Amino acid sequence: MDWLERMNRAMDYIELNLAGEIELSEVARRACCSSHQFQRMFSFITNVTLAEYIRRRKLTLAALELQNSESARVIDIAMKYGYESPVSFARAFQSLHGVTPATARQVGIALKAYPRLSFLITIKGVDAMNYRIETKESFEVFGMERVFRSDEVGDGPDTPAQFWQQCHANGEVERLAANAGGLPRFVSPDSYKVHGICSYKDTGNDTFPYMLCAFKSETSNTNGYSTVRIPAQTWVIFPSEPIAWDAFGGTIETLYRRFYTEWLPTSGYEQVDGMELEVYGEKAGLHFVELWFPVRKI
Repeated sequence: MDWLERMNRAMDYIELNLAGEIELSEVARRACCSSHQFQRMFSFITNVTLAEYIRRRKLTLAALELQNSESARVIDIAMKYGYESPVSFARAFQSLHGVTPATARQVGIALKAYPRLSFLITIKGVDAMNYRIETKESFEVFGMERVFRSDEVGDGPDTPAQFWQQCHANGEVERLAANAGGLPRFVSPDSYKVHGICSYKDTGNDTFPYMLCAFKSETSNTNGYSTVRIPAQTWVIFPSEPIAWDAFGGTIETLYRRFYTEWLPTSGYEQVDGMELEVYGEKAGLHFVELWFPVRKI
């Protein structure tokens, strides 16, 4: 089963269950990936979160039912599409459509419709994508880790970016760099000592782990840190161009988006377990990042 077929199977499941319970773990299972990986791919490809897409589809169908069925009660339609009360349904409905559910039944009222998404391969742009495929032996990383929710809800730093900011502010990044030791031979000598790794173990549905990490070497001091062994595997590596520090956020987002929307659907490879490694460095006064994705031939 190719990438497009898997993604569209997941969308089929969502569409069939808009009036029922949508299990994100089942969505991901049909796409042959983790829940976090699917939600991440979906948001990069569509520029909208999976939760927001589902909300829009439910409210699109609810609006059609309101317009086409005079006998259906608002509360029944609200409950059908997962809203616990007419008040919460009305609030969500007006936020999307700009009118109340009762007003939606009036003749000539303009409403919004969000159609079902389908994934297709399209030809995009003419910009070359720089990448390389390398097979690496097993290695270890260590550092500070947190578990995040895919929907960015919870206590503490809500995103890995905020986790980075917190650890810079309290000096943990500098302490980890001091304990890192030497760099391994399989990374650029221009790399920094502290990097990021995501989804390297299973933490349960709708969550993912993220670690601010250093590569473990004979000279590393790992006391007080979490350590993770990364198995031997094949990686596809996407390097950025040299950039100024304030351009990092947009550059990383562009690399992720191009991996998911351009390279992965057409490469004949699939991502393994959703793991991602961010390797940072500096050369000639400018910064760079490499995104590493474990892959295998389909």
